[in-house]
Amino acid sequence: MHTLKLEVSDSLLTKVIAFINTLPKSDVKLLSKQQTNNQIFKSVSIKTKGYKFNRDEANAR
Repeated sequence: MHTLKLEVSDSLLTKVIAFINTLPKSDVKLLSKQQTNNQIFKSVSIKTKGYKFNRDEANAR
């Protein structure tokens, strides 16, 4: 088997998936249909519960 990765416009997505679904199930497997957007995050939340900060270790870096 080979893997293909496609970028498809919204207007063609349903047609492409419909076409893939017409192919034999033993020969083609739809792994996922997900939308990938290039997003810029402005903030990040990190859970630090249980983390012990060592000031001397940080200063050594």
